[in-house]
Amino acid sequence: MKKIAAIITTYYPFSHADVIIGKFLKGFPTDDGLVEPQVEIVSFYLDQVGPRDVGLDVAKEHDIPVYESIVQALTLNTNDLAVDGVLLIGEHGDYAWNEKEQHLYPRRFFFEQICGVFATSGRSVPVFSDKHLAWNWDSAKWMYDRARELQIPFMAGSSLPVTYRNPGLEYDLETPVTEAVSLAYGGLDSYGFHALETLQCMVERRKGGESGIRSVQCLEGDAVWEAGQQGRWSQDLFGAAAHHIESREDGDPRQVCESPAVYLMEYADGLQTATFMLRGYLSGWGYAGRVDGEVTGTEFYLHGDPHPHFSYLSLNAQQMFLTGNAVYPVERTLLVSGALEALLDSRHRGHVSVDTPHLDVAYSSYEKPPVWPTQLRPQDAALVPFRPEMKK
Repeated sequence: MKKIAAIITTYYPFSHADVIIGKFLKGFPTDDGLVEPQVEIVSFYLDQVGPRDVGLDVAKEHDIPVYESIVQALTLNTNDLAVDGVLLIGEHGDYAWNEKEQHLYPRRFFFEQICGVFATSGRSVPVFSDKHLAWNWDSAKWMYDRARELQIPFMAGSSLPVTYRNPGLEYDLETPVTEAVSLAYGGLDSYGFHALETLQCMVERRKGGESGIRSVQCLEGDAVWEAGQQGRWSQDLFGAAAHHIESREDGDPRQVCESPAVYLMEYADGLQTATFMLRGYLSGWGYAGRVDGEVTGTEFYLHGDPHPHFSYLSLNAQQMFLTGNAVYPVERTLLVSGALEALLDSRHRGHVSVDTPHLDVAYSSYEKPPVWPTQLRPQDAALVPFRPEMKK
């Protein structure tokens, strides 16, 4: 069985470490039952052990050594790489924020340590990096380039692209999408990444494939709705995306939404998109696109404990560990990481439009679909809590 090292910022109940690593240890709750892991977690590196930590207890329960350095976790305290894959979970923890309200997680630093072991060992193994590549473009691009240089099978991103869609909308490759929106809520950095990746996993399948983003702009408050009146985003797309979201308030979003924001993006091929952050109006996720003049939309649904959307994220990571091939392109996460930084820069600079010639990220979407739900809503083991004694 392939051996996997888990490199973790912090591990407490319902943290990303908990809802990902727990599945590699106990099984993946899916609509088709509890799926037994085909790889083995053999080491932990915990960067921060706080008062809510459960990582040490989990490691003890499963007889997993906890190492004091990333190097030791990858070499199993020897002189050479001793694992077959790496889970990099750089989400949550007591790390600084900057003036743009970005959380400065040490994902690049962790990845540098991982790559150092690969380089000195003379071989590389697959790495899955949870969520953003990094909070800034220079670090994200460095990680991408270094992975290519060392020939590392590399995947990254969030659970949104492989979660439940209701209805089950998926574009064929080369679909002529001309306009698209995504709807979300929450923090502009942490959930903004989810919202943009929800959009990107759909529009990357458009005619011609992905060719990058030309410019971005973040708007907030009344300027969000004024942009709609000016035709910068389409009311019918907004309505189609909102229609399918289960957790949505009644009434006019202009009246019930707390501090609305929109991320406007113009792609290199002319595609226009808008991603809305609508705290107070929504606590769910939606998408809608225009194809040949017709508008279709769907909800991207996330369920609570046992967080089955993370089962599908983890199963795709496991598939890469087993085959050595990425299931979907890491360029998606690279592009979204860079777009989010540029959008937060737009906001910090007074909501100006920002040209993004550096986001000339070109790639093709997958041909074979990732592992994802077989139902519109969780069924079977996907509904059985991992921590029934606790509430989120």
